[in-house]
Amino acid sequence: MSTHKETSKPSLPRFEEAEPLGPQDAVFVQELVAVLERHGNLERFGLCLLHDHFPLAEGEILAETTDAETRTLHTRVEKVNRTKHSKPTQWRFLPGVDHSRRVEFADDPYEVVLVCDPYSGCPPQK
Repeated sequence: MSTHKETSKPSLPRFEEAEPLGPQDAVFVQELVAVLERHGNLERFGLCLLHDHFPLAEGEILAETTDAETRTLHTRVEKVNRTKHSKPTQWRFLPGVDHSRRVEFADDPYEVVLVCDPYSGCPPQK
């Protein structure tokens, strides 16, 4: 996995300051739903509120695991070059940025925000 310098991306608002979806976003959401539907991705992708709780250093990524018994989702910071989590689950679009934290997406204008390891309980095994 490759990383880019923190200065190459705009900062995110803190969670408390991030504005959630509201009535003013109705047209945007309708257009987004139409694009997802047109490409057969309505059941595959959705939206998340981009925000920061704390900064990530260069070479770090958020990794998620689940505990099916307690029905909890856990997110923690891991070193990109040491994580065993391999499946991206959240992306951030970055205008003007030609690379991401993941080598296989190096030419795309997005950054992988969160990864998961499908073999370590994320998603939980049935």
